[in-house]
Amino acid sequence: MGVLDGKAALVTGGSRGIGAAIVRRLAADGAAVTFTYAASKQAAGEVVAEVEAAGGRAYAVQADQADVAALPGLFEAAAEPAGGLDILVCNAARSMVKPLADVTEDDYEQMLGTNLKGPFFAIKRAGEVLRDHGRIITVSTLNTSFPVPGISLYAGGKGALEQVTKVAAREFGPRGITANVVSPGATDTDMFRDSNPPEAAELLVGLTALGRVGEPADVADVVAFLAGPDARWLTGQNLRASGGLLI
Repeated sequence: MGVLDGKAALVTGGSRGIGAAIVRRLAADGAAVTFTYAASKQAAGEVVAEVEAAGGRAYAVQADQADVAALPGLFEAAAEPAGGLDILVCNAARSMVKPLADVTEDDYEQMLGTNLKGPFFAIKRAGEVLRDHGRIITVSTLNTSFPVPGISLYAGGKGALEQVTKVAAREFGPRGITANVVSPGATDTDMFRDSNPPEAAELLVGLTALGRVGEPADVADVVAFLAGPDARWLTGQNLRASGGLLI
């Protein structure tokens, strides 16, 4: 039996990278996992096929995290396999590297819509529909503590999301619902490769205590811990899954 048998989870942005690893791990632990994808139906289908081949349950829904109007239907779909919803993982994100001087209002709306507005209202909805002793987990970034030039919108939105998550921990705690943040460091994903020059990985490996770039599964395992029963006494925390890039 898995530690999440009988539980249902909703993961945003689950078709690739860290999100796909989270879907696979939560399903392996027994949860029925509904996940969203923005564009690639093929990638989403491959994740579903992998999970089903391993004996798990996963369901893909095309949805944009910034589309707040879609949330009621999305949460309803995620609750259906288990008769209720137990776990929300806000993972979907948009990245951008651009100097402050060049940031436009449209950039702001797009970045904050995906990285802050969407998760904010998903957390709000979770507070309304999660079963008691549920779990809210948001995926942030080490860059909120390790800022670099060009990521004002990315780090700014994620930093705000961290604070929203901590407030949710206070507000939903009386029902036994925990709310925590996972902040990955350098992790081998498309987003990391698209946002950094090739030499960045080598530099970051040299700064990381464990001497390598992270893999999506490294982060997914931390998320799975927070989703499971052993994390019942952890809430309002930010677990920096960075291999010791920041100590």
